[in-house]
Amino acid sequence: MTTLEFTDSIVVAAPPRKLYAMLSDVTRTGEWSPVCKACWWEEGGGPRVGAHFTGRNEEAERTWETRSTVIAADPDREFAWEVNGGWVRWGYTLEPTDGGTRLTESWEFRPAGIAGFKERFGDDADAQIAKRSEAALHGIPATLAAIKKTAESE
Repeated sequence: MTTLEFTDSIVVAAPPRKLYAMLSDVTRTGEWSPVCKACWWEEGGGPRVGAHFTGRNEEAERTWETRSTVIAADPDREFAWEVNGGWVRWGYTLEPTDGGTRLTESWEFRPAGIAGFKERFGDDADAQIAKRSEAALHGIPATLAAIKKTAESE
């Protein structure tokens, strides 16, 4: 069975405000994500609910772009977005701890995404969904480690 949700956390020696500023600047995503290599805001966009941005994802066999909508922009607490009108939800939550912040990244492949993948990939949809799930399972810890390294060195 493919896992359609994954969450992991790391403690970062940086205050929530600093991490929120980094994470809500989607143009920096390529600095730490193993798959999403670049993001840019659409005209007038920025880290606020309802804003849109495009992400460019790269894997060995293909490159693709997605359109995302910010669904949570609560400074120092949460930054989250939906991809392709609700196919996938990505997000970060920030919780103050002694000496820093517990940073949690979450990913959820939603029913609209399953339906969209079945339409887009046909008989290969389940394999494609499993591949995205594996990418999240391995990518989230790598992303969190890279964010920690960046935040603690800036």
